[in-house]
Amino acid sequence: MSGNREDGERGAAGPCLEIACDESGSDGENLTGGNTDVFAHAGVSLPLAEAASAVREIRDRIRSPAEEYKANHLLREKHRAVLEWLLAPEGPIHGRARVHLMEKTYFVVDRAVSLLLGDPAEAAALFRAGHRTFGEDGWRVFLEAANHLLRVRHDGDPVETFYGTVDALCGAHPGTDAARILERLAATRFRAEAYRTGFLDGPPLIPVLNPLLPAIVRTAALWGGDGRPVRLVHDRQNMLTPDRIAWILEAARQAGVGLAGVRLVVARDDARVQVADFLAGIARKIASDELNGRGDPALTALLRPYVDPASVWGDVRSRTLLTVQVSGRC
Repeated sequence: MSGNREDGERGAAGPCLEIACDESGSDGENLTGGNTDVFAHAGVSLPLAEAASAVREIRDRIRSPAEEYKANHLLREKHRAVLEWLLAPEGPIHGRARVHLMEKTYFVVDRAVSLLLGDPAEAAALFRAGHRTFGEDGWRVFLEAANHLLRVRHDGDPVETFYGTVDALCGAHPGTDAARILERLAATRFRAEAYRTGFLDGPPLIPVLNPLLPAIVRTAALWGGDGRPVRLVHDRQNMLTPDRIAWILEAARQAGVGLAGVRLVVARDDARVQVADFLAGIARKIASDELNGRGDPALTALLRPYVDPASVWGDVRSRTLLTVQVSGRC
């Protein structure tokens, strides 16, 4: 496939597995105070005719006058049977769809600790100990300070706010496992200042806190695990500029993923992307409910086979319920 800067397509020619993609839960870089606490990126491997048939079936069953159906149509209690049909083992997407989940607050901690300490394992340890040690209010203050430090938008003095928060929490909880990690973070101020100074030349091409770009790379890896080249058809997003698509292709190449191209389309013009949109929205809602202790066991069980076991997820209880347990990171 030749490059085409207008439609966002990149990659080499050759037979590819084409995967239609969409996301749900994007709040930009505001991951601790946005409208959602979960981000979901779905990929669907369906022929266009089968996807169109599934969309027609959903419309026939729901019978809403809306011109464009979204996940919230299926999530209404009165349409529970349609939702269960879509996700069921006998349904149209079982075995042909996957969804990568991100617990947003864990993503913030992971990015902050990875940037400042270069040690992702410490992110998991801090995430699991932080709420327990610092309490609801203290943990929330830390998360917001970390989000503020990493986001591109300049507001106040994010470096001073972050390290003031770290120092205060260390002083209030000495000797704890969480404080031990914060003590290491307290010595990284020079790295944080260098990170913020980099913004003086303009916003970075790849914002550290934007979950969409790494999720796309991971989706390609999910489908290209057998070595077969993959081409993604993705709903148009302002974030997916030609330069960022080039970064996605290079990141996939470095990870050993055969991503042959990314083509951008308008969701309503491609039934496969509409189905991916349904799955992303459904998965985000079911996962969020489970994360917050109000999960529906039947829906969680139906979603479980679709969830990427390497989703970026820190809460142990809900992770266990949402994923088929295999070795590896979640």
